[in-house]
Amino acid sequence: MDPIKVDFSKKGGGKKEIVIPPEKAALKIVISIIGTIVAAVIAFYAMLPAINFKSYDFYIYLGIIVIAYAVLSAVLTGVFSKPEYMPYFKRQMIVPVVLIAVLVVVMGIGYLVSSPFFRAEAYSNIIDVRTDSNFAEEIDQQDAESFSNIPKLDEGVAATLAPRALGNLAEKGYVSQFSVYPLYTQINYKGTPVRVVPLQYSNIIKWFTNRSEGLPGYIVIDMANEVTTFQELENGIKYSPSEHFGRLLERHLRMSYPTYLFGDASFEIDDEGNPYWICARLDKTIGLFGGTDVVGIVIVDADDEDGKTTYVPIDEVKNDPQYQWIDRVYDSDLLVEQYNYYGRYQKGFWNSILGQEDVYVTTEDYSYIAQDDDVYMYTGVTSVTSDQSITGFVLINQRTKESVYYSVPGAKEQSAQASAEGLDEIKAAGYQSTFPLLLNIGGEPTYFMALKDVRADGSQIIQSYALINVKQYTKIKVYGKTLSDCLAKYIAQLEANGIKVDIDADEVVDPSTQDGNNENAGTQVEVKTATGKIEDIRTQVVAGETCYYIKLAGSDIYYSISASKSEAAVILNMNDTVTIKYVVKEGAIIPANEIEKTVAD
Repeated sequence: MDPIKVDFSKKGGGKKEIVIPPEKAALKIVISIIGTIVAAVIAFYAMLPAINFKSYDFYIYLGIIVIAYAVLSAVLTGVFSKPEYMPYFKRQMIVPVVLIAVLVVVMGIGYLVSSPFFRAEAYSNIIDVRTDSNFAEEIDQQDAESFSNIPKLDEGVAATLAPRALGNLAEKGYVSQFSVYPLYTQINYKGTPVRVVPLQYSNIIKWFTNRSEGLPGYIVIDMANEVTTFQELENGIKYSPSEHFGRLLERHLRMSYPTYLFGDASFEIDDEGNPYWICARLDKTIGLFGGTDVVGIVIVDADDEDGKTTYVPIDEVKNDPQYQWIDRVYDSDLLVEQYNYYGRYQKGFWNSILGQEDVYVTTEDYSYIAQDDDVYMYTGVTSVTSDQSITGFVLINQRTKESVYYSVPGAKEQSAQASAEGLDEIKAAGYQSTFPLLLNIGGEPTYFMALKDVRADGSQIIQSYALINVKQYTKIKVYGKTLSDCLAKYIAQLEANGIKVDIDADEVVDPSTQDGNNENAGTQVEVKTATGKIEDIRTQVVAGETCYYIKLAGSDIYYSISASKSEAAVILNMNDTVTIKYVVKEGAIIPANEIEKTVAD
């Protein structure tokens, strides 16, 4: 038994508690401190909290450190098996308990002083919104060329297309080594709306075998022409969210900037196709925890061996032309949050709860449009008491946070989707609508939607298109199998209602009549035909969709077409005579645009 060292610690009246220190008490304190430091290092490496009192994670991290010290002290003191040491343990815990109490008080006060209840005016001013706007004059009107190149793919369709580009990796010996990382950043690339998609290692084993070379490239999805390409990199991406240990992007950032608060990183490419991670540095601008805003960005060179980082203050990002290529600085969810603060608290906190006079919020979702080489997040704005209609739209530049509200009463985006899906032909086919894209057609705010077939395996194939007038969504609504057909029907309905539109729908180029190469996207190409008897027909499932490969008698070429593009291909047989339309292209397999059965043998 340890020798008993009695310490009558209490002074004055009252019952005195006998404090019995354990043997080698000083050494055990030192060991507890060293163990706590080790626990703190491990916890920091795993949690990666910002060393910043404006971060909730930092308080959790400090709490873990205090608990680690308490547990180690209790174990080394032996308080669980020797109750006589409890008074000594309690005395050892005075400082940790006081520290925890201080943290709780700081968090409580910080939460109160950050609350909209006390700071409603500050929240209403967190974003500056221009309201003296004119939709018909300020939003670029569509012509045949711009309508041909509008984004047609949502994230769901992009997720179906992206894996197709991985076929290029098989030629380089990377079979099944990589998969698509689910991050589909929409940007403007050389004036074209695209989604850029990074890769990830298929599993930890593939990481071990490929980490020295890194991720070999990234995927580019042309949202106008539905073309998917793989862009190979010379060095490979070494820092990403799919890495491990020191090359994990979040850990790389934290070790370089231990006090910064970061938002989610976006993946972008510059005008030369060089990949970067754009990481927004956040700050709490109202009290201790409220008013999240962007104060700068950290640019991580994804193709650099050491993951070179560059910090750029937000004013430089907005005003310096060398950063014009960056499209995603402000996260969409953050912009929605800020606008909702603006819409709720213009007349104070209590008005947002009780009277709700002039209280507006965004609708349930958002999308993106390109304007002046920047990407704008847009969403409908509705009265807090309304459920199906909007008062207008807000467009917010994702690089500069420039915000404009357009007063356009009409249908909510979700109502427009339901209206498109309710058209008899679309309803019968069971197609689903993408989130509406906001267009200016002849001065009329118009919802454009792609209608897609969502298969049982999760793949999504665009089948047709719809246009719905925002203001007269129950009256002016059309759909078409092609862009030109859809636009022609819409123009006819507008003109029937006395609205003149100066667009020639016949000049619209559909994706099916364009070359499957990004370099030629957006230009009209020559379409040829081939007629003959089917000598061989084969099928293959690609990304969940059945593709047909047809060889005509007297030719060595196979023409490929998916079932979604040609209903006739499904019922073709050997020796059927067909006419195939295709874009001039070399190779043993040529993508077909259309197949028509001309003679039934």
